[in-house]
Amino acid sequence: MTVTVSMHFVNELFRGLTAAGQPPTRYLERAGISPFLLSAPNGRVTVEQFAELYRLLAVELDDETPRFFSRPLRCGTLKLLCLSMLEAPTLQVALHRYTQFFRILLDDFGYSFTIENDLARLALEEHAPLQGSRILVHELMLKLFHGIASWMIARKIPPVLMECSYPQPAHSADYLYFYPGKVKFDQPQTAVYFDKSLLEHPIRQTKQHLGAFLQRAPADWFYVSFEDRLATHRVREHLSRHLPTACTVQEVAEALHVSVRTLSRHLQLEGTRFQAVKDEYRRDYAIQALTRSQRTLSSIAETLGFEDLACFSRAFKQWTGNSPAAYRKAQATG
Repeated sequence: MTVTVSMHFVNELFRGLTAAGQPPTRYLERAGISPFLLSAPNGRVTVEQFAELYRLLAVELDDETPRFFSRPLRCGTLKLLCLSMLEAPTLQVALHRYTQFFRILLDDFGYSFTIENDLARLALEEHAPLQGSRILVHELMLKLFHGIASWMIARKIPPVLMECSYPQPAHSADYLYFYPGKVKFDQPQTAVYFDKSLLEHPIRQTKQHLGAFLQRAPADWFYVSFEDRLATHRVREHLSRHLPTACTVQEVAEALHVSVRTLSRHLQLEGTRFQAVKDEYRRDYAIQALTRSQRTLSSIAETLGFEDLACFSRAFKQWTGNSPAAYRKAQATG
C-alpha cells in the first residue's frame, strides 16, 4: 500500500494526550515515526505507520477512539459493534444497528441515517463539544462507518458526496484518496451520501473473517482504494507498475486508452493534474522506501525516473521540506 497521509492526522491524534500531559515521543518511536516530523512543514507518514500509532494509543489508553469523547470506548468495543452487525440480513439493518450502538454508548456524539431520493445519507451529530480534535474526529468517525460498511458487504461503497461541517483544511488533497465523490466544505453537518440500492446488499462477512479485519484496523477502514473509479487512482496504479519507463502523460493516457486531453479533463474534474498525481505517487513511494528499506538513495531516484540523485533530492525537499538523506537519518535516530 504505497500511500502516505499528512502529519495532520498524527499531530491531531495527540491533541487529547498533550492536554493530559503525556509526551508523544515514545509513541512515535514505537510506531516507527521520527519525532522530527512533528515540526516538518510538509511531513507525511505511511498509512501503516499511522495505523500502528493509532493501535498503540488505543491499547495503552484502553480507548478505541483515543480521547475523542468524554467517555472512552474500551478495547473490544469495535468487535462488539461488528458482531452486532454481522447477523443483520442486509446493509440497511446493519447500519441501523450501527447508529443505535453509538446512541447507547456515547452522550456527546452519534450518527443519523436517512434516505433522500435515490441516496442514503449518514451524518455525524455532535451533542456536546468533542474532547479530541474536531476535524480529525469527523474524518475518522466517517471513515470508520465507510470502512465497516464496505467490509460488511465485501464491496467498496463509492461515496457520491461528502459534506464537511468545517472549512477546507490544508491537507484536503488527501481526501481524493479517501472519498472518490464530490466534497463540500462549510456545510451544516458532516455527512456522506451513497447509492441507496446498496442498502439491500446482504452481509457477506462472518465471525471467522472478523479477527483479520480487526487486527488490521484502522488501516483497512481508514484507507479504501478506488483505483477502479477515479482517474487519479488509475494513474497512480499505472505508475506503480511501470515507473520509471512510463513517466509521461502521453504514455499513461495511451495505456489507459484515452487521449491526453480526456485524461487531463478527468483529472481536472477531480481537482488535480497529471504532474501533481505523479509527484504525489513518487513522494509516497520515496517515503516508503526511505522508512521501510535500506535501498540506496541513488537506487530510489533511478526507480522513480529521476536523472540523478541531485534532482531527486531537490524534488523530495520540495515535497516534504527535507532532503531524503536528512529524512532517513532522522528516522534512524528518532
